[in-house]
Amino acid sequence: MFHLLHGLYKRCTQKKEYFILILGLDNAGKTTLLEKAKTKFNPSYNSLNPQRITATVGLNIGKIDIGDVRLSFWDLGGQEELQALWDKYYSECHAIVYVVDASDRPRLDESKAAFASMIHNPHLDGIPLLLLANKQDVENPLRVNDVKSCLAEAGAPYIGRRECVALASSGLTGNGSDIPEINN
Repeated sequence: MFHLLHGLYKRCTQKKEYFILILGLDNAGKTTLLEKAKTKFNPSYNSLNPQRITATVGLNIGKIDIGDVRLSFWDLGGQEELQALWDKYYSECHAIVYVVDASDRPRLDESKAAFASMIHNPHLDGIPLLLLANKQDVENPLRVNDVKSCLAEAGAPYIGRRECVALASSGLTGNGSDIPEINN
């Protein structure tokens, strides 16, 4: 009887959980964005100082509860040798956030190649995608439309198979698409 009641209680109080991958090259600002989001949605959370955030080796996990929904973020390391592990997480995810360092123009082609490899995976067909042109607080970043166009070249037919939104962001300030010079 206890197991029946425990199961019923658990089912009634359980939150719906969604798994979201945060992908992008190393130093794109993925962990900083996750820390800022955790602080925004949980004011009592003690966020890491941005100067103390180091390169992710493996993954960081962050959970945010909004109403009866739990968002579990998997922030995966972006170093080239770790990108080979990304596909191990694809079958479990419900959405993807792909982060591009908009201030690092020399690495845009590298980010485009990583994006192409990711977006062509059949496990991701139909999975919603958020493209973030991050680091808009840095001087002279790429505009969100430039990042969007570049990544669209890498996966044009595959992007159309899902909901996709591209936004400007700053992981340090927490600003998003309302950054004045980016609005369309």
